[in-house]
Amino acid sequence: ALKGTKQALDAGLSVMVCVGETLEEREAGKIDAVVLDDHMGALKGKFSDSEWARIAIAYEPVWAIGTGKTATPEQAQEVHASIRKWLSANVSPAVAQKTRVQYGGSMKGANAAGLLAKPDIDGGLIGGASLKAEFITGIAANAPEPKP
Repeated sequence: ALKGTKQALDAGLSVMVCVGETLEEREAGKIDAVVLDDHMGALKGKFSDSEWARIAIAYEPVWAIGTGKTATPEQAQEVHASIRKWLSANVSPAVAQKTRVQYGGSMKGANAAGLLAKPDIDGGLIGGASLKAEFITGIAANAPEPKP
């Protein structure tokens, strides 16, 4: 994944880096060990600030992808805030503030408003829900303004 990220950036593309834990890892209290230490840790020291400007992070709890299950807004916010704190400590506060951190675990119209209201959730990585009419009224209607 790291090699592909670097190749995409070198080719002038923007990149979405996906991080997330399995249900077993969550239940074992290993969210930070997996998401921050393993997944985000693999990015540490690998990219310049100008490259970070073309990287977005998607928190995708593996247990929620395609299952219809979703993290509560509070659970998602907790992980998003941890990711942003990691970026601040390991890259820079400026990069932490500017990097889009999106939620990608089965966001749909019914839960979009609650998720998107959280301060560290900058948007959603939408899959199958984008094919349904409620996408416009539920998710798109609640989407935050893009960061400058």
